[in-house]
Amino acid sequence: MCAMNLFDSFFLGGFECSSHRRLDGRQLDVLAATGHDRHAAADFRLLADLGVRSVRDGLRWHLIERTPGRYDWSTFLPTLRAAEATGIQVVWDLCHYGWPEHLDIWSPAFPDRFAAFAAATARIVREETGGVPFYTPVNEISYWAWAAGNEALFQPLGRGRGYELKRQLVRASLSAIQAVRSVERGARIVLTDPVIHVVADVSRPQDREPADAMRRTMFEAWDMIAGRTDPDLGGSPDALDILGVNYYWNNQWALGGAPLGLGHELHRPLHLLLLEVWERYRRPLFLAETGAEAENGPAWLRYVSGEVRQAIGVGAPVQGVCVYPVLDYPGWENDRHCACGLIAAHGPHDWSARRVRPAMAAELAREQEAFEVFFSGGHSVRARDRAAGAW
Repeated sequence: MCAMNLFDSFFLGGFECSSHRRLDGRQLDVLAATGHDRHAAADFRLLADLGVRSVRDGLRWHLIERTPGRYDWSTFLPTLRAAEATGIQVVWDLCHYGWPEHLDIWSPAFPDRFAAFAAATARIVREETGGVPFYTPVNEISYWAWAAGNEALFQPLGRGRGYELKRQLVRASLSAIQAVRSVERGARIVLTDPVIHVVADVSRPQDREPADAMRRTMFEAWDMIAGRTDPDLGGSPDALDILGVNYYWNNQWALGGAPLGLGHELHRPLHLLLLEVWERYRRPLFLAETGAEAENGPAWLRYVSGEVRQAIGVGAPVQGVCVYPVLDYPGWENDRHCACGLIAAHGPHDWSARRVRPAMAAELAREQEAFEVFFSGGHSVRARDRAAGAW
């Protein structure tokens, strides 16, 4: 078995870069709140010292295009240049739930305006850097459509319009992909969405069909982009490049009920979810978001790493694991200090001080070594995973 080389390192670090408007109208800017926009070089060096040479990071479209058609790159260039200076490879999120306030996300003009922004970004990145660029046009189309199109959890505050929003975000993504490739033909496109598993409670067999219907919604955006459904959107197989699979502890649940823990009889192992995605699309894939807070972080990293090795072992060539968020951040709804990832910040009043979490760093080092053995054909890793049991 050969090591995967989609990214410069098998483990990536993901910087939370949400910029949506909450229900109360407040515009989030997590990159500013955590200080990553000011301390990117230091953050990148911390990760590089741990052997993490690839990251997910983002642009803040709402700051860059405050005036229609005019771009101010001052909030982006420092991070872009810091990545170049530290030798960090970046997958850039072009739209992480936020957009300029002068734009109507429901309007026919939205995809074209987003495409123009994507092309302008690609030109800046080409001018400033070398190598093959990686872009995520719209982060988590399916989650965004559900949270903001059906549940009105954040803007555009839709209810019952989830599928409509999903189609609009797919239109925007396809327009952006075409625009980026018109500037940089070899650019790689990463399409992220959560994988989920939804079942009927054993006491409610009548929920089996709706539960399975909800589970299958995780494929809708990828199917649209690939042109398998909704052909009027203009999807095509070549638009479906790299799949980023997002997975957390609460991505499995009983319909209308609580999350299914790892010990639950109806819980489905992560490696089987990854295998299902691979068999459906046969596209390069990686675990684009995964993590747990506080003291659960190392055990969760151990669990998902073991599941990724199992997925590879049964035929799904997973090509990376992104610890996400890799840096502490203030919670979306209440600004609570979310302690997570490899980099700890003091917060909530001082986000400037950084330090590496020893337990997370130690577990990362063990998993890096385990994958080296695994990719070289060793068998000790499989035995270790079996002995470790579930997280």
